[in-house]
Amino acid sequence: MDHEPQELDQEMVDVAMSIIMDAGDARAEIAGCFSAMASGDIERCDELLSKARLLLAKAHGRQTEIIQDEIDGARRQHSLLFIHAQDTLMAVNSEMNICRYALAICRNYEARIDALEKRGLNER
Repeated sequence: MDHEPQELDQEMVDVAMSIIMDAGDARAEIAGCFSAMASGDIERCDELLSKARLLLAKAHGRQTEIIQDEIDGARRQHSLLFIHAQDTLMAVNSEMNICRYALAICRNYEARIDALEKRGLNER
């Protein structure tokens, strides 16, 4: 079975790498948020998730451009690298959703603990 090597579509490589890089950077911000939650620094999470949200939006925008080009009739050489980029973006987006729910749970518990502490102080 003889396979001729194909020339890389450099634009697709560039787009895939930018998606992977931005999604990876977003993942680091999300990990920072989980660490901040674990140490009780809930206030820092808003800043970290805001940065992650912007990075994911940027990566998603690049992916959407490629999809829209294809809808408009452009034929591109899709590669395993681009598929990996899409997979990474989807996984990090899921991590973002989980982090947002975990943060809401932490805030809820924090509010409940504060209310219990206030009530305990008032009963003394």
